[in-house]
Amino acid sequence: MSDKVIFATYTDEEVLKDGAKKLVSKGIKINEVFSPFPIHGIDPIIGIKNTRLGIMAFLYGLTGLTLATVGMRFMMIVDWPMNIGGKPNFSYLENILSFIPITFEFTVLCAAHGMAITYLLRNKTLPGMPAQNPYPSTTDDRFVIEIRVSENGNYTSEDIQNLVKETGIEGFEEKEC
Repeated sequence: MSDKVIFATYTDEEVLKDGAKKLVSKGIKINEVFSPFPIHGIDPIIGIKNTRLGIMAFLYGLTGLTLATVGMRFMMIVDWPMNIGGKPNFSYLENILSFIPITFEFTVLCAAHGMAITYLLRNKTLPGMPAQNPYPSTTDDRFVIEIRVSENGNYTSEDIQNLVKETGIEGFEEKEC
């Protein structure tokens, strides 16, 4: 069974936000919005939930903290103890103040790299992954709303088209998927 998808193109993000508000208030479910930059405030309008990227950042940071602590204890206390600046080398707790900067930096390093890799994997934007953007112009200066007719059971394709045309669109296209 094929599904019809309606794409409405806009030239201004404020017009898109106003159009999305009008469509959502009339019960139209917007599937996706494509834009060249993040549109602040669009997520609650079209019903996108908050991401769990913050939780993942915490877990990646915790991993970095653990690896830094275990690694420094092993390298500087167990494997090859060194007397640097007269600091005792037989206990991690007596040296913990010396290890805090490295621990902090490694925690931030792991959190940042983990979040970046998770973001790229989740959005399927790593090199070699196929692009899912229906309009190349949305990477330049256009904004596109995607509406799937099958997800809007109360409306026919013609009804949705008429409602979309009232929102200040620049272009309009309907495709079979």
